[in-house]
Amino acid sequence: MSTNKLDTPLAAEILSFLGVKATAPTLPVLEALLAAYYQTVPWESVFRIVQRADQGTPRWPEQFWHEAMTQGSGGTCFESNYAFFALLQTLGYEGYLTLNNMGDSIGCHTAIVIVLDGRKWLVDVGLPIYALLPISSRGVMHRSSPFLHYTVRPDGSQQAATYQIERRPHPKQNAFTLIDEPVDDATYRAAAANDYGENGLFLDFVIINKVINQQAWRFNMVERPWALNRFEWGQKFDTVLGNNAATDVAKHFGMETAVVQRAFALTQHNFPNKQITAENAEDAKEF
Repeated sequence: MSTNKLDTPLAAEILSFLGVKATAPTLPVLEALLAAYYQTVPWESVFRIVQRADQGTPRWPEQFWHEAMTQGSGGTCFESNYAFFALLQTLGYEGYLTLNNMGDSIGCHTAIVIVLDGRKWLVDVGLPIYALLPISSRGVMHRSSPFLHYTVRPDGSQQAATYQIERRPHPKQNAFTLIDEPVDDATYRAAAANDYGENGLFLDFVIINKVINQQAWRFNMVERPWALNRFEWGQKFDTVLGNNAATDVAKHFGMETAVVQRAFALTQHNFPNKQITAENAEDAKEF
């Protein structure tokens, strides 16, 4: 299993950034950490796109957190969940990382399982999932967030402990298949590096999600005309962007403008027309 931890001064700096006073590991503190994260750190492909152009390698936790605190960055699942789990381990939480499936896409999504007082909780800042979800092989579990209702459904597989993670209201109700098996650090890091390769996800278009002032916001370059999307319990409200879309997106999500502009420059040529492919449209629905 992963033993990746942060040094104590960095962890203290991150807690100050998130605005959470973490004591001994408890469920309320874990809930506070999750809520602070998704209201502070975006789920986004911007810094991933630029990192790939410059370095071609993942942003590991120290870099991830430094850029989050200084440039307003976040990441997609491999980097986000790895960085958040590093923080949780440093704070004394016990658990493990998992590699999971989305439909026919195998091993494309990661998540964290935390064990507290003998119970398992799914923690996923890489989708993101806006609530801690209880995991039990004994039956279907439910939990709600301010934005979505979630169901954790054992699927009866004989090969492994697997669960269908569902959400509603959402255009794609099945979020992913949780494979409840620990992944060691070397395997996880190799998968994260592979996600920067030729078949890596979210490397060819800008997409950002963040909760701002208790509202769920998104920008998705695939959708035209470009707009800021606000979601309220299954309804989407659009604010169409003008000629300075990259600058406006950076300001709205609190991200460094120059980095967002560079990500736009690296990717917007991939979608020159208003027509989008069915594959990209489906990808957009995942998040």
